[in-house]
Amino acid sequence: MDAYLEVFFDYLRAEKGLSLNSLKSYKSDLIKYKDYLNRSGISGPEKVNREDITDFAFSLRDRLSVVTISRILSSVKSFHQFLMREKVVSVDPSNLVELPKLQKKIPSFLTAEEVGSLLKAPNLKRAQGLRARAILETMYASGLRVSELIGLGAQDINLEIGFIKCRGKGSKERIVPLGKTAGHFLKRYIDEARPKLLGDNSSSYLFLAQGGRTLSRQSVWKIIKEMVKKAKIKKEVSPHTLRHSFATHLLEGGADLRSVQEMLGHTNITTTQIYTHVNRARLKKIHSQFHPRATESKK
Repeated sequence: MDAYLEVFFDYLRAEKGLSLNSLKSYKSDLIKYKDYLNRSGISGPEKVNREDITDFAFSLRDRLSVVTISRILSSVKSFHQFLMREKVVSVDPSNLVELPKLQKKIPSFLTAEEVGSLLKAPNLKRAQGLRARAILETMYASGLRVSELIGLGAQDINLEIGFIKCRGKGSKERIVPLGKTAGHFLKRYIDEARPKLLGDNSSSYLFLAQGGRTLSRQSVWKIIKEMVKKAKIKKEVSPHTLRHSFATHLLEGGADLRSVQEMLGHTNITTTQIYTHVNRARLKKIHSQFHPRATESKK
């Protein structure tokens, strides 16, 4: 089993071009699966049947969420599909195994007023403050994921024409508009703050920690949490909240779904369609609040 898993991981890394984080998730999921099969006395993938995979799923339900179980089973299915394509096995036992049905959550987002307060929170007199403002402006203007943001190189920004080149999931490149306001604060960060953070060191990355070190995902989380507190925003806000806000505000402003899909880097438009639910939920709330016949009346 270990040998088959290693070949599968090589395939994901070399041919599918998955990121390090995605590979770690696959490895974590499939090690759980392998350990379960070992405990059940199943030595190889050719001996696995549909009931074994179903029993594995049931063994997870007392300690893991439905979302996590669904992700693990998706990894298991990908593994068995790979073995079929490579003719290691003649039957895919995962073919008829259904993933747990997930309830789609409407993503949380900030109002335009809350975004405005958040963007004004950093202290622009300090290098770290200019960096925070540039990060917030860039994320809200472009809808970048935090992993895409910290992976930006200084050469990926074109301030003259106002575009960012970023690498998304699967190392796929896309070009995203930046906007004048974000471009202004990025230029200030590059001219005034980045040299101070860089010191005597060198780095090709755009956003840096003190001493020229690469900024981590955790550092971006910490910066955003600090600015949310300063802005006195009571909602739970993460880096992804800015991405949700970017998409929601574009659609509210009249942008078409396909354009938003392209800017977000979604492979499937159904992923982008969740933001149309945000609009409908908001409209329903407004209707309930202000329409005189929205609430039930017995008169």
